[in-house]
Amino acid sequence: MSATGAGVGDLRLLDEVWGPRPGFIGWLGQCNHKAVGRRFIFTAFAFLLIGGAMALVMRSQLAFPDGDVVGPQVFNQLFTMHGTIMMFLFVVPMLEGFTIYVAPLALGARDMPMPRLNAFGYWVYLLGGGLLLSSFAVGAVPDSGWFAYVPLTGPDFAPGVNLDFWLLGVTMLEVSGIVAAIEIVTLVARFRAPGMSIVRMPIFVWASFVASVMILFAFPPLVAGTILLELDRKVGTVFYDAAAGGDPLLWQHLFWWFGHPEVYIQLLPALGIAAAIVVAGAGRRMAARTLVIASLVGIGILSFGLWVHHMYATGIPLLASSLFTAASFMIAIPSGVIVMSFIATMWWGRLRFTASMLYVVAFVFVFVAGGITGVMVAMVPFDWQAHDTYFIVAHFHYVLVGGSLFPILGGLHHWMPKLTGRMLDERLGRWAFALNFVGFNLAFFPQHALGLFGMPRRVWTYEAGLGWDGLNLASSVGSWVMGLGMLLFTVNLLLAHRPGGARAPADPWGADTLEWATASPAPNYNFAGVPQVASPEPMWDGVSSAGAGDAAPAGAAAEGAGADGGDADGDDAASWRSRLDRPTSRVRQAVATTGLDARPDHIVTLPGHSLWPLWAAVSLAVVMVGVLFDAVGLGVVGLVGLIASVAAWLWPGVE
Repeated sequence: MSATGAGVGDLRLLDEVWGPRPGFIGWLGQCNHKAVGRRFIFTAFAFLLIGGAMALVMRSQLAFPDGDVVGPQVFNQLFTMHGTIMMFLFVVPMLEGFTIYVAPLALGARDMPMPRLNAFGYWVYLLGGGLLLSSFAVGAVPDSGWFAYVPLTGPDFAPGVNLDFWLLGVTMLEVSGIVAAIEIVTLVARFRAPGMSIVRMPIFVWASFVASVMILFAFPPLVAGTILLELDRKVGTVFYDAAAGGDPLLWQHLFWWFGHPEVYIQLLPALGIAAAIVVAGAGRRMAARTLVIASLVGIGILSFGLWVHHMYATGIPLLASSLFTAASFMIAIPSGVIVMSFIATMWWGRLRFTASMLYVVAFVFVFVAGGITGVMVAMVPFDWQAHDTYFIVAHFHYVLVGGSLFPILGGLHHWMPKLTGRMLDERLGRWAFALNFVGFNLAFFPQHALGLFGMPRRVWTYEAGLGWDGLNLASSVGSWVMGLGMLLFTVNLLLAHRPGGARAPADPWGADTLEWATASPAPNYNFAGVPQVASPEPMWDGVSSAGAGDAAPAGAAAEGAGADGGDADGDDAASWRSRLDRPTSRVRQAVATTGLDARPDHIVTLPGHSLWPLWAAVSLAVVMVGVLFDAVGLGVVGLVGLIASVAAWLWPGVE
């Protein structure tokens, strides 16, 4: 018998109940959070490599004056797709993948609350990315910038389907992001281990939760904006046509209402990753933990008051601009609190300079530098001078690479044992870090000076003798060095997956959070017994399976019932825990807890294997292709397929 009271036979049945079905069809129909999370993570990493390769081509073109590596049209296509991939296909999906995989483990749950919706979100993401990249195959690559400003993206100035690929692909990606956010918010609200009150949640989960709430407010306006622009292009509406009574600035407002919170939607989960690494690497509790959580919430609120600082050059009244300047200054306060907390934790801890910790240290330096230039461009007079110059390019990359990419690379080192059961090689990891850190700063620091010397962004070439030659060459050399670092990082990932490699221990870092309480990689059922926690650091303060002394769920459902539960039927705590830990039927069940203090509330039956989320996503993609090529019949077929797939997906007993 295990410590939970579950015998070998019970664990075998748990593994079968929560495990995938065999074969390729079983692989396609997986809905478990670990399978979906891994798919998000590794697909997003593949998109990172594609987007990075595009950046290397652009920097090769700009290495010397009057370069001829690519022409202006190809450069515009690469510029558009590089920005789109990094903003829409890499950072947010990667962070959502980390959250989908790690958060249920860190909260003591067995799965996400709506597994099939979770799988649907991934398939929509994959097909949306495929739709965007398929534009290369048909020679209609989007070329109007990743921000798609009107009127240059309207039907008069951007004929053809190039921009339609962008609009429809981005819409699918935003739908995927909204789906993942709904899952994460629901998970945090109701699927925490007994005893894990909201103040005891891991900082990474807090950060992902705040970012997910932000997504629910930030992404729908962009979906509305892309639909309105597609209607202008396909149907002949005039939402953005000033000559017909529309307003081209409406697009900028909708886009940047999404776009600036998006920066912090990317930043917050990355801060959560950095917090997990700092605590594990320093071997001490997070300094000012409550202030860090309050700062995460503060950033989430303040980030919605910044979008107009991207629009100072559009003629916004100065009084209104001053309000957004003040908000842009204010958001530096909670950001500074978090950074100082990280520094204090590292200062008073006993640091182990693993590869993951090196990335966090680099994050502190690079993100602070990006934050300083962010305060500079928040000032209207300076922004008027630096707007649309390479100074903005440098600032943008210092914030996003320092604030997101470096923590993500550190997170891959930190959680790779949990993802695969194997550890990345530390020596290769340190070499890759050195190349990435040196290459990044060599690539982007000179761009601050290029911007101040007057080099505009989005140019495909420049003349000799303008004072830009040496700085551009240094920037390009830095990008090649960083490319080598990413290549080495990729090799490290591949070597970690080779057969016969050394297995990782359950908790190689001596970390504090609950995901390390189970094996690496986690078993199909995550935990043999329902965990019971009593502190924010359960691995340091003790974690146990829930004991019989706790109250039974108020609405414990009979086996096979849905999430609505019903009468507890006299169940006591021992019986509902026995039902979860020692199942007598092949039904996936989990405990739902109350919102604030995480008391057991009722038992939820979760769906398992299903192909319907895949068919629903394929049908949605068919609708988009029908719209793309004005094929009404194809669009109708896709819409009917979507309705039928969702109906079958939700129908009781249908797999």
